[in-house]
Amino acid sequence: MEFSPKIAVIGLGYVGLPLARLFSTKYPTIGFDLNTARVDALNAGHDATLEVSDELLQSAIAQGFKCTSNINDIKNCNFYVVAVPTPVDINNRPDLAPLIGASKTVGQVISKGDIVVYESTVYPGVTEEECLPVVEQVSELKFNTDFYAGYSPERINPGDKLHTVEKIKKVTSGSTPEIADIVDKIYNSVLINGTHKAPSIKVAEASKIIENSQRDVNIAFMNELAKIFNAMGIDTNDVIEAASSKWNFIKLKPGLVGGHCISVDPYYLIQKAQVFGVLPRIMTAARRLNDGMGDYVANQVIKLMNKKGVLVKDSKILVLGFTFKENCPDIRNTKVIDIISTLREYTNDITVFDPWANPQKTDKEYGVTLTDKTLQDFDNKFDAVILAVSHNQFTEINPRTFLRIPNGVVYDVKGFLNRELIDGRL
Repeated sequence: MEFSPKIAVIGLGYVGLPLARLFSTKYPTIGFDLNTARVDALNAGHDATLEVSDELLQSAIAQGFKCTSNINDIKNCNFYVVAVPTPVDINNRPDLAPLIGASKTVGQVISKGDIVVYESTVYPGVTEEECLPVVEQVSELKFNTDFYAGYSPERINPGDKLHTVEKIKKVTSGSTPEIADIVDKIYNSVLINGTHKAPSIKVAEASKIIENSQRDVNIAFMNELAKIFNAMGIDTNDVIEAASSKWNFIKLKPGLVGGHCISVDPYYLIQKAQVFGVLPRIMTAARRLNDGMGDYVANQVIKLMNKKGVLVKDSKILVLGFTFKENCPDIRNTKVIDIISTLREYTNDITVFDPWANPQKTDKEYGVTLTDKTLQDFDNKFDAVILAVSHNQFTEINPRTFLRIPNGVVYDVKGFLNRELIDGRL
């Protein structure tokens, strides 16, 4: 089967845009997103997520890459890549609405002989059981007769400038052996480290979801250890350093587990497992433990304040960092909000500073107003300081200068600051 790719990437967020830009170096490529403001900004040469530099984006545009919100612009494509979010609802149940919506979009433009590849993280079976029937219904074409499919799970790590999209080894798959070869060849042609071709779409789906579930479980173990050692008065980081001297010890640190992957994806497998009569106890316990770490940190700070004789009620508290990870503007599912929510039971005088986060988005999505003051304005202002995110801007700070009282508390969530300057850390 001869196939000359004309690529449309549907969804231009942290995953879709870098991939579309990369594909555009080799093939005619167009990016599609319903957010017209996002599309306008990208066509003007700027990516607000900072995943693609202005230089790279503008170079791609000069070479013919463009973005659109007009569905008619992608009708002449023949290789559709879906890279939309797969969130959970308020009860942590999988929300497939964005994926179903994208599948309807594909159904409106797909033609005979075309291929659609899904990148969104899902539980095994979603592509073939949930998405492709929608494409069939809207297009009135028959799957694996008129059009074909593949699945290649995204592995983008937001803010990571080392493991960029072209350096990631990707898993690929297809709905027939021939289509699997085509999908694999197209991805392989733009990736430095190549691909791993999975034997089926379901295997590819499962491989992605266990990548993040494994990290979730491992971090939960470290968080449980941190609780144990903190209760014993032992520094968890010292324990980890000692244990990591053994060759096969896996060195992870405790912390807040937020973002759109590790803190969300396990719920997809947990939900599907129960449909098959399996209760995934370890994964469920890990999720519960990790989801509670923001509240735990806040209570550790309150405990330290009480021990040092600092009145918690109506105290002035500074939180440094709000994004879900360092050196990245992504605030999706940030667990820093849980620290703030618990502290708000005692005081409303909480200042949040983050040089990476978008103030309009934090206010709209979390009701958190970021201060517009600089670090230099914080001297002698607070009763407690919490380092929640280890942005590079915080590398050289002395948080004790921000305290207005000598017995004030500094708590380091990330194990990032000089230990002589802090009163406690996770």
